[in-house]
Amino acid sequence: MALVKVIEVIASSEVSFDDAIKNAVKEVTKTIKNVDSVYVKDFKVHVKDDQITTYGAVCKVSFRIDEDKRNQSQ
Repeated sequence: MALVKVIEVIASSEVSFDDAIKNAVKEVTKTIKNVDSVYVKDFKVHVKDDQITTYGAVCKVSFRIDEDKRNQSQ
């Protein structure tokens, strides 16, 4: 049986929402393998002097737990 875990991360970018989501995937995949999907839960921006300074994305990242590693912990 496949086991899927979901974590929530917040990523940002000075360029765009799209770039913030790409940053989330880039950072998460540095330490987590088997990423299946990213659900974007929410967007936000930071504003300074009437201008958007950063774009943020709140993401739920789903990934499969490695069967071999689950069996080792039992």
